[in-house]
Amino acid sequence: MMGLLNGWLLPACYMTGFALACLLPRQHWTVARITAGLGLASTLVTTTAAGLAAGLADRQVDKPGLTVALLIALLGWVIIRYAARYLEGEAQQPRFVKALLFTLACVSLLVVSQHLVLLVLGWSCTSLGLHYLLTFYRERRTAQVVAHKKFIVSRLADLSLLAALVLIYQAAGTLSLRGLSDYLAHQDALPTGLHWAAGLFALAAILKSAQLPLHGWLIQVMEAPTPVSALLHAGVVNVGGFVLIRLAELLALAPASQILLVLVGSLTAVLASLVMMTRISIKVRLAWSTCAQMGFMLVEVGLGLYELALLHLVAHSFYKAHAFLAAGETVSETRALALLGTPGARRSLLRYLLSPVVSGMLVAGSLAGWQWLLPAAGLTLPTAATLVLALGLAPLLWLEQGRSVALLAHAGLRVLLLIQVYFVWHWLFAGLAPAASGTAPWLMAWVCVAFVLLYGLQIWLRRHPQGRLAQRLYPWAYCGFYLDETFTRLTFALWPARLGKLQPTMRPDTTPLGETV
Repeated sequence: MMGLLNGWLLPACYMTGFALACLLPRQHWTVARITAGLGLASTLVTTTAAGLAAGLADRQVDKPGLTVALLIALLGWVIIRYAARYLEGEAQQPRFVKALLFTLACVSLLVVSQHLVLLVLGWSCTSLGLHYLLTFYRERRTAQVVAHKKFIVSRLADLSLLAALVLIYQAAGTLSLRGLSDYLAHQDALPTGLHWAAGLFALAAILKSAQLPLHGWLIQVMEAPTPVSALLHAGVVNVGGFVLIRLAELLALAPASQILLVLVGSLTAVLASLVMMTRISIKVRLAWSTCAQMGFMLVEVGLGLYELALLHLVAHSFYKAHAFLAAGETVSETRALALLGTPGARRSLLRYLLSPVVSGMLVAGSLAGWQWLLPAAGLTLPTAATLVLALGLAPLLWLEQGRSVALLAHAGLRVLLLIQVYFVWHWLFAGLAPAASGTAPWLMAWVCVAFVLLYGLQIWLRRHPQGRLAQRLYPWAYCGFYLDETFTRLTFALWPARLGKLQPTMRPDTTPLGETV
């Protein structure tokens, strides 16, 4: 009974749908729609039943797993319905449906599993299913190259995961999450093997979350159909953060792993944000945004803020799914706004500097109000999280369209409302994720310095778009600081990509590329 309450119906639905799609290739979309509908309905029923089982012990109800399972069920339902219209008239649709259902089944297995072997198996098979989706257009060389790069990165992550499983079993004698939790509860300090295991899991999450410098495959997946981009950016690439949340008790005792996550995540967030400022293509900007957001989520995990990381995961998934599926509408809206005139980018330095101060005061005041009105909620934010939230809200106070008192009041109210919405969601997710753990003060200081420097650099570039710094930084940022090129040359020198033959759509005078890169 508890297995059903913890979401096992969802992977069962998707795996059954995958089998039926293989047996009934002519009814592929019918099978996919029914599977997605049953998966969503069963997950809603399961989540409701688990919520009503309030008398059960917390350990018996998998709150993080059910939360992400419901997210996957909803995204799967939306993406399948969208893909059926998007791919109308395309060849190889049955192959697409089978790969999509298989990928959703594997990622569902990952999020509901309470055993590390099934978790790792689901994570690895999710990558394999995604490989077929990324190469849906087999005649496109770029898609093949990107899939090859992702395949290499994913296999390196899989090797790290296998080594971590061996180390955990040697130290704890179990691979179940509950057994590992019981073992860690009696440990004041981790043995060396578990320190290495935590580091390997952190490394796997870094590899599969497209962190610099192994990020290029995520940026270049635009050759795949839009539904694949939505699934990847909204559901699959977030899995690394979820796995680390699952292992929160292990990571809390492994400071080296926390340092690795914070340093890599913060550097990725800062550099990817700078690169995103140079991009014009909406989908490419979204891809760099995902890279930066995954870095920020790993920073939250490294700082022990697991409830914020889970909230970030869910919010980012919904945002990116909508952004990719509505990318065409975004282009139309941008063109419509352009007809209204381009607002001036150069504002007074005082306004840029006062905006985070004002937003920080609103955050601090709102937090104090919540603690006074709902002391049982226990809402707290460390200094680093408060600062980053204030910096993130500050651009809403820049008042690009004017300087009137009415606009200032409207912007202030909008920021205040967003803060209240954020605290509501923070309060809801605080009961779903593991409790926050402590971290080194210097890591908090590092994060504060990194995001303050990013905000200051953004201000400088907006005020001096033709300045010496902008002219020197732009070529590097536009080329992604040449990190992906270096990685591509190295990996392809060791493992060349076997590319298929080009389709006869090129000009007669075009010379085909070689069979290897």
